[in-house]
Amino acid sequence: MTHTKRDLVRRISDRLDIPMVQAEPWVDAVIDALRDTMMEANPTCRIEIRDFGVFEVKMTKAKPKARNPKTNEVIYVPEHRKTHFKPSKLLKEFLRQPVSEPIATK
Repeated sequence: MTHTKRDLVRRISDRLDIPMVQAEPWVDAVIDALRDTMMEANPTCRIEIRDFGVFEVKMTKAKPKARNPKTNEVIYVPEHRKTHFKPSKLLKEFLRQPVSEPIATK
């Protein structure tokens, strides 16, 4: 199931008992701040959110002899940045539970 930003706004407005119109700017501000911080990475950055996880921008190595699987042509892939998410211990333990167990929420 896919959740959108609107779903997050709805969940936050329900949790804080405020109208969605008041919650939406806060959600937008957090998402914008995360995106801007990651885009300003020079060349890497790390955003740690306790009990949630770590967002990182990492550098990849250049690949001088990569292969295009469609044409089998040897191509050069320059170094670039990539994003990585590492879940917190709490989230990782939850995700590792067998699906048949009842879902425990905090």
